[in-house]
Amino acid sequence: MANAIELIVDGYVSLNDRRALDDLRMQRRKLVVDLKARTGFDCRTTIQQIEEDIIVIEAGLAQLDGTATT
Repeated sequence: MANAIELIVDGYVSLNDRRALDDLRMQRRKLVVDLKARTGFDCRTTIQQIEEDIIVIEAGLAQLDGTATT
């Protein structure tokens, strides 16, 4: 079963909405930076999940790049 971020990315890809994917990726990247700056909390699991989300988002962007060139 697909997780939520995969469904969201698939939706944006089907709509050819690169801006939404870029915004989603930027939001995730900022969140990782903020979590890494935190002290006193173990955020490693959360950071790992967000980084996995970024990989899925970048795969969606790559799909859009592939469809734009064909």
